[in-house]
Amino acid sequence: MATNPPKGPGRKGAVKQRSQFKTPSGNWAKRDTETGRILDQKADGTPFKGVRREK
Repeated sequence: MATNPPKGPGRKGAVKQRSQFKTPSGNWAKRDTETGRILDQKADGTPFKGVRREK
């Protein structure tokens, strides 16, 4: 039996080719793993959902 897709904008699984790390200021930043370029930063101090963390 088939299942219904998720309601609203949604995704299953992790975001591909992205990683996140904590900056010295305490914010989380998202990085492109292919180029190493920083894509986005969160100001509220919580990590991104569905993005793997760098060690």
